[in-house]
Amino acid sequence: MKQFWVTVAAVFVALLIFVALPVVFLTGAMVSAVTSPSASGPSGPVVIELDLRGGVTDQAPQNPFAMFSGSGLSVMGIVDVLDRAQDDDDVRALFVRLPEAGMSPAAADEIRQAISRFRRAGKPVIAHSQGMMQSGAVVSSYMVGAAADEFWLQGNAALQAAGLQTEEIFFARAFERYGVEPQFEQRYEFKNAVNPFLQSDYTAAHREATLGWMNSVYLSAVANAARDRDMDRAVLQQALEAGPAMGEAARERGLVDRLGQVEEAEQRALTRAGEGAETISFASYAAQPDTRRHRGPVIAVIEAEGPIVTGTGGSASPFGDASTIYSDRTAEAIYDAIEDEDVKAIVFRVSSPGGSDVASEQILAAVRAAVAAGKPVVVSMGAYAASGGYWISSEASHIVAQPTTLTGSIGVFGGKFVLSEALARFGVDIRSLSVGGETANLFSPADEFSAADRAAFSGWMDQIYDGFIQRVSRGRELPIERVREIARGRVWTGSEALRLGLVDELGGFHEAVQRAKVLAEIDEDADVQLRRFPAQQGFWEQLGLAFGGGAEAARALITLGALANDPDVQAAVREVQTARARAEGSHVLADEPL
Repeated sequence: MKQFWVTVAAVFVALLIFVALPVVFLTGAMVSAVTSPSASGPSGPVVIELDLRGGVTDQAPQNPFAMFSGSGLSVMGIVDVLDRAQDDDDVRALFVRLPEAGMSPAAADEIRQAISRFRRAGKPVIAHSQGMMQSGAVVSSYMVGAAADEFWLQGNAALQAAGLQTEEIFFARAFERYGVEPQFEQRYEFKNAVNPFLQSDYTAAHREATLGWMNSVYLSAVANAARDRDMDRAVLQQALEAGPAMGEAARERGLVDRLGQVEEAEQRALTRAGEGAETISFASYAAQPDTRRHRGPVIAVIEAEGPIVTGTGGSASPFGDASTIYSDRTAEAIYDAIEDEDVKAIVFRVSSPGGSDVASEQILAAVRAAVAAGKPVVVSMGAYAASGGYWISSEASHIVAQPTTLTGSIGVFGGKFVLSEALARFGVDIRSLSVGGETANLFSPADEFSAADRAAFSGWMDQIYDGFIQRVSRGRELPIERVREIARGRVWTGSEALRLGLVDELGGFHEAVQRAKVLAEIDEDADVQLRRFPAQQGFWEQLGLAFGGGAEAARALITLGALANDPDVQAAVREVQTARARAEGSHVLADEPL
């Protein structure tokens, strides 16, 4: 008994430490931010430093702990702040630090466009790289650097952006060896989200679709970089594909403009900004009050990033920076915008690989209601708007996508793993009992699908697929048979989707707002108010949502400091979230190759 109370006391003290210390730390950090001298704004000419090395989400994360697991930067935030900065007389230049690895192609497209608008305002942009590795869509990172007035590379660093590469891990042979039997239905051959469970290599359709979007993304990035660097596309492509280029070799090939340390590149930006200029971080500038006085009509901005699930998200996980689209919350935001008499149009920002078909339909019903109420809805697609992400976009008034947005994936899948044989090898037996209808044990991991089970399940998948096809046909004004031809679960890039009629225009958030003005009969040059629905929550509101219970809070705080910044852990969390989405009925979920 004595040992029991000693243990209880030890646990209590540990929890007190784990709970109290982070709260003290967070409070101190917030007080420091509030009282920081930078809060009063710059006192003279400034150069904004935009550091992209910590990663970028599509939208500002609602998770209060996102600041500990990444840069805190979002594409939407970068676009907004740079558009503000280009009109700020105190901001004279932009200094961009490039990541060593790849970044989301659509995010790179959007950032490139924001940089181009900043330059067109007569303000120079200096980009610096400490080398680029052949990792992920590194050619997209290169494209962002190419958009600058001057592209610097550290002298002893290598620039490696020879192409685009991806890989898939297939489990079929392992499952067969250990007695795990995956039983899934796919609609149709291009619906590849579950192929890793069913195959040991790429199928012909999987290979065709993957190489298709990879070529589209790669060639688009090279073309944009060549245009920005005023080079022939073939010449630039040859220079990139020639292999790693160290320092002087990269400059001789025309891949970069200058060689030097980051401090030299920053000094160059300060020199071009003028006498007395100082560098200010992007976060510090973003925290300054927006002095622009936007008057005129209101355009609602509703953001949705991540897998689509039902519910409100009241017990969202506090770990990491992953986002989730909760159907109740998103639909409610759209209905609130409908009821707001000041709102003339809605820009719906979507970056999602899909999820639950019923959750997707709840959101689409709200989009449909907005259009019926005379409030046009313009979808701005981010990195992904595939499968369920396309479902919720399909009946919008207008769809704008980046050339490298991954969209489409109009298809469905579902199934289960039969684990009885696998567990039996370890002396674990599963026995299933059920009452009621013949398909009561349809998803039991103990038994294979019976003939009746398979027929019932297959029919269900067909109904979801047919419903998806009908919504796309109605929203895009395409014949049913034409939609069936271009669907079959295939992922397309935005450029390909434009050709097929799945999207209306190539561009980013800026172009979506301009289109919303046109559809709402607002003068294209008129000022508008961009009002977010729901209003962005403060830190403590987010914290309250994140911690739904004491155990969750303790567990999150214990793991936060040690794990949040580990890339492998973050990747594992994303995989777990995807697996959870599949298990919770995400029948319209696309694979996420980048």
